[in-house]
Amino acid sequence: MAALKDRYQNPTIGDTVRLKFFVLNSNMTAEVQAINEIRIYYLDQDVCKCDPVTMGRVLVQTIPASSVVNPTQGEYYIDLYLDPTIYTKLGRYVDEWEVVFQPGDTPANHDQLFQVFSELWYTTPIPIVYDFSFYFQPNKMRFGEVKSIEIEIIPNVPRATDLCAYYENLAISAQLFVFISQRCGDCLPCESDLRLVVDRQPTDYREKNRGFYKIDTRKFDCGIYDIWFELDFGTNIYISDTNQFQIYS
Repeated sequence: MAALKDRYQNPTIGDTVRLKFFVLNSNMTAEVQAINEIRIYYLDQDVCKCDPVTMGRVLVQTIPASSVVNPTQGEYYIDLYLDPTIYTKLGRYVDEWEVVFQPGDTPANHDQLFQVFSELWYTTPIPIVYDFSFYFQPNKMRFGEVKSIEIEIIPNVPRATDLCAYYENLAISAQLFVFISQRCGDCLPCESDLRLVVDRQPTDYREKNRGFYKIDTRKFDCGIYDIWFELDFGTNIYISDTNQFQIYS
């Protein structure tokens, strides 16, 4: 089964990459009239050097509008399977979105980049034994705010080694989940299933070794919460220390 990755999560041939497209109008998320299609180009570096007009663009695939998903206002995405029979080259690609913003407008093209990486094979006389550190910010939010927390994953391995690069790639490509639990007061039951308000939810977006998870504080009570993270890849599961997160009035 092909892995599902975000555009900056080091996709390889055979993966499915989620290419997101965000739209804002006057600092507000906004819906467009239509997305006509998405064209995927390979940036051929050899052609790029001698053709300043196309910049080395070679059309690889055209995605119809019917494949576009619109989960929330101003957010669109396609899940692009990097079919080995179509995506035969490693390197940089452009997803060009043809958009009509308002009725009667001329379609406009908007470019975004992603890169297809080689598979990361690595051999070692020892199994995966090193650990990861997790950092997040902010650790408190005012009630009424809606914004993302940022989780950073740092491998605890010898630096400047091939092993370090291998673990960094594991952190980039692995699934990252979020847990948030309300801390018990004197009059609250301690049952964990009653206190868990975010139960192993995947991050909304990944950018290399960082993950982003949006929190709507209006859905929470003011108070102190426990927050922790889980990194899941292969047969290994890493769970961070439990940290405190505050929502205040």
